[in-house]
Amino acid sequence: METKTTVIAPEELNKQAEICGEIRAHWAAAGRTPRAFVDTYGCQQNEADSEKIRGMLAACGYEMAETEEGADVIVLNTCAIREHAEQRVYGNVGALVHTKRRHPGQKIFLCGCMMGQDHVVQKIRESYRHVDGVFNPHQLWRFPELLKYVLSTNKRIFAAEDSAGSIAEGIPLLRQGGVKAWVSIMYGCNNFCSYCIVPYVRGRERSRRPEDILAEVRGLLDQGIRDITLLGQNVNSYGKDLGLGVDFADLLAEIARLPGDFWLRFMTSHPKDATKKLFDTMAASPKIAKQFHLPVQSGNDRVLKEMNRRYTREQYLSLVEYGRSVMPDLVLTSDIIVGFPGETEAEFEDTLSLIEQVRYDALFTFIYSPRKGTPAASMPDPATRQEKNAWFDRLVTAQNRISEEIHRSYVGKTVRVLVDGVEGESLTARTEGGRLVRFPGPADWIGRFMDVEITGHNTWSLTGQPK
Repeated sequence: METKTTVIAPEELNKQAEICGEIRAHWAAAGRTPRAFVDTYGCQQNEADSEKIRGMLAACGYEMAETEEGADVIVLNTCAIREHAEQRVYGNVGALVHTKRRHPGQKIFLCGCMMGQDHVVQKIRESYRHVDGVFNPHQLWRFPELLKYVLSTNKRIFAAEDSAGSIAEGIPLLRQGGVKAWVSIMYGCNNFCSYCIVPYVRGRERSRRPEDILAEVRGLLDQGIRDITLLGQNVNSYGKDLGLGVDFADLLAEIARLPGDFWLRFMTSHPKDATKKLFDTMAASPKIAKQFHLPVQSGNDRVLKEMNRRYTREQYLSLVEYGRSVMPDLVLTSDIIVGFPGETEAEFEDTLSLIEQVRYDALFTFIYSPRKGTPAASMPDPATRQEKNAWFDRLVTAQNRISEEIHRSYVGKTVRVLVDGVEGESLTARTEGGRLVRFPGPADWIGRFMDVEITGHNTWSLTGQPK
């Protein structure tokens, strides 16, 4: 794999903008407004990438459609983290044969992490002939050029060249609206956890310059955004590649000094890069949400070593202890993989005991899914699927109990929330710690910070009354 990051020159991006103008003129000459549908699988980084894809499509004159039916362009932004996500993509791509049969001029593109795998690209090339274009995350900035090629030649195009990754500033964005926004501050990953495909499909870690990030955040605040999440595959390793003496804690502090009433969040973090300086920075600023997603993956040291996580159970627990010592109300969430190759029931019990000790507010739990090309995919794996399912059920049952107990403790308290939507007869809002709260009120409260007294709860959310 290539290891040198490419910074896309402004003139190259200007060329893409010119192509957008050409495509817009093409549709204007045809006398109609084309429609595009973008479907996103996977993580927040994929969602952020889809905002760029929609932005480029809007610059090309497309309006966004709600479904595949009748769309002139369909873009599926794929995820490669687990087998289930890949199978969903293959199923949905296969179904598009029918929409394209009804709309022969429809153009179908696949992008995202799945398209960073050679065997997937080859499968699409050979078995899904109705797909017009493929591009991996490194080629996203070239989407207008790829779209123009397909429109003008009616031929297929595959832009999936191996790359360490690129940084392209100034790509147009089309956000979905609301009061929340994601800001990608870095891309790629250098960790090479033995189960994870991300470094192979998204390239090496590369950080955006702080001034570019600050400019984007200022623009969001000017637009009325009040909840901003900084994104990166390993967000708290930000800045190591820049040589500017600015680390992630420094960046957080700088953003938190911007004027305005807003909350600042981030994900996803790696425990090996979670420093006391980062916790102290969070504790010092009222604008940095007291919420930390800190994936542990396993509670057993042997399994952690096989995963190439580069910390021990004891080191992880010491981070949790310090974080809570400086932020007593810290909301802590995590990821856990059940049934990693070679894991025994006794080692799973260590994970179960860890969640009882930490008492996470919520967990994202997964049964191990082998990813072709990763070291873990070739490791011996004697545990049966039935055993792994049983372990998984025990883990989920324990965490649901803990989450419900934590939510019960909120009843009678008054919390500050940001109102972000309407769901049925209720408003929806989030606390500083990211908890979902439902309560009655008018839709024009959306975008407001307000105090709510918590009157009820379940495992996954809270209910209340505005104060």
